[in-house]
Amino acid sequence: MKVLHLGKFDGDVGGIERHLRALLRAMPHEIEVVNLVANDRGTTDERRSNCYSTFRVANYGSIASVALAPSMPAVARRLHRQYDFDLVHLHFPDPLGHLTAMTLPRNVRRVVSWHSDIVKQQWALALYSPILRSFVRDADALIGATPQHFATSSQIPPGRPGQIREVIPYGFDPAALETSDESRRKRDQLLAERGDRPLILAVGRHVYYKGFDVLIRAMRSIDAVLWIGGHGPSTNSLVQLAAHMSLIDKIKFVGFIPDRLLVAYYEACDVFCMPSVERAEQFGLVQLEAMHCGKPVVATRLGTGVEFVTIDRETGLLVPPKDSQALANALSTLLADSALRARMGEAGKRRAHEVFSVEQMVRKTVDVYHRVLERTESTAHAG
Repeated sequence: MKVLHLGKFDGDVGGIERHLRALLRAMPHEIEVVNLVANDRGTTDERRSNCYSTFRVANYGSIASVALAPSMPAVARRLHRQYDFDLVHLHFPDPLGHLTAMTLPRNVRRVVSWHSDIVKQQWALALYSPILRSFVRDADALIGATPQHFATSSQIPPGRPGQIREVIPYGFDPAALETSDESRRKRDQLLAERGDRPLILAVGRHVYYKGFDVLIRAMRSIDAVLWIGGHGPSTNSLVQLAAHMSLIDKIKFVGFIPDRLLVAYYEACDVFCMPSVERAEQFGLVQLEAMHCGKPVVATRLGTGVEFVTIDRETGLLVPPKDSQALANALSTLLADSALRARMGEAGKRRAHEVFSVEQMVRKTVDVYHRVLERTESTAHAG
């Protein structure tokens, strides 16, 4: 079986890219995988690792979160002539991937992973929605990471007869957070730096829907320190907000955290917080990272898969979005009760390993591939 993944961007841009990397690394050897992505370095090249090939297409920026990589459709067609793909697997929302897949022959079966509705770019959605709905309705299979992806989406249309719809939770790979001598040294350094004050950790891209500004405001009434990892277009405004609120002594922006050191930050904190404010946050892989490290999570009720990952009052606490006082109350509750933190942390660790394993994600995804191709063969024989 030969599968083309249209993987959006190269590297650790966001949750979709990290999910895709975990999925492709664990694919069985009998499936030949090519991952086609946009490369912000402005060059087109090929590399092979972990038994799959990545073709990076020159990208010249983005508009409404869509890569400006005009040669991607042509590269996809060239790769199809070379590999003769059985399936193309798309990761929505991704209008460029959508366009690219439409240029391939229709006998290349289409599998769509629906990661999120389009939330921010409503002006573009008004034009794009009819085309999007038609493509998704015609897809051979549609995958969502949680039941909420299907139940609460306003943009997924009814499927055509015979379309496969499957819930496949994202897989967490514990190897991504293995400790090392370097990470243990970093953890000890961080513990010394934080001192006796409780530590809240938040990690993610600094973009509008992550809600870091709400968390900063919540810190006014929390007796703890907050470290915010990551960077993005909102970084400067977040730093200015912390300064304006005279919270510089309580809030530290630690910048991008390399994968090899992430475990040190999780181990050093008492509570992890994901204060997202919009439905663009459909899952939140960072929750699984914190849960794997035995840390309770405070997150928000968005009506999305976030609530499938963190179970309220079992593995953490959920609060209304954009409510800084409710966020402060939940964080303070956990920080004041070490036994509660330990109990929720242990429950979260069990859930991360039992429900969100890479093995189940790969097994179920490969099963969808086989079912799509089997139905294709059955239809061909019937015709």
